[in-house]
Amino acid sequence: METQLVVDEKNNLVGMRPRGIQQPTAIRVMAKIISYIFHPVFIPVYLCWFVVKTQSFLFAAFSPWEKTVFILRFGVMYIMFPLVSVLLMKAVGFVTSFQLKTQRDRIIPYVVCMIYYWWMWYVLHNQSFPRAFTILSFAIFFASIVGLMANISMKVSMHAMAAGIMAAFVIMIGFSQDISFGIYISLSILLTGIICTSRFIAGDHTPREIYGGLLLGILSLLVAIKFG
Repeated sequence: METQLVVDEKNNLVGMRPRGIQQPTAIRVMAKIISYIFHPVFIPVYLCWFVVKTQSFLFAAFSPWEKTVFILRFGVMYIMFPLVSVLLMKAVGFVTSFQLKTQRDRIIPYVVCMIYYWWMWYVLHNQSFPRAFTILSFAIFFASIVGLMANISMKVSMHAMAAGIMAAFVIMIGFSQDISFGIYISLSILLTGIICTSRFIAGDHTPREIYGGLLLGILSLLVAIKFG
């Protein structure tokens, strides 16, 4: 259901989402837990770890410590920098909620993270890392651009965008393999469904915002394959 404009007790015009079917508390708690575990800032690091573990031939020249450092670099750029930035924005009043519950709150974080994501792609691209990582980093960068543009008209689901990138990325890896990759593709699609369902249950987004985010995530990965 779409957001409706209502007047609050201070005579301000605010957006309000009509409540859908109320789910049992246990289900809503589980949906919140899933949303935190598969938060968009974590998914790039999960995918990095996944590639390092399943595509070991790409890191034949890397020692175990060098592999760990590579994953930590993803963690710093995709987890630490965005979270610290949003915390600082909240502290100085640039955003009203750490959860970025409104479209207005998301504008500056999108722009700031866009810079981080571009820099990560630039470094990976120019240091000749495996192409899978340049594609992934470009997809994340491009998703931040289209997410910002979509944010003009709707509060597109960042979880769904990240899930769309994840599923499309794993499928891309699977198509490039000579061995059976079906179990990983199936798990990625299942996880995508679980993540999107949890956002439905949490009630933070409309179906349009979730399906739109999913499509934008898939589109971003396809664009990255072509231009990343």
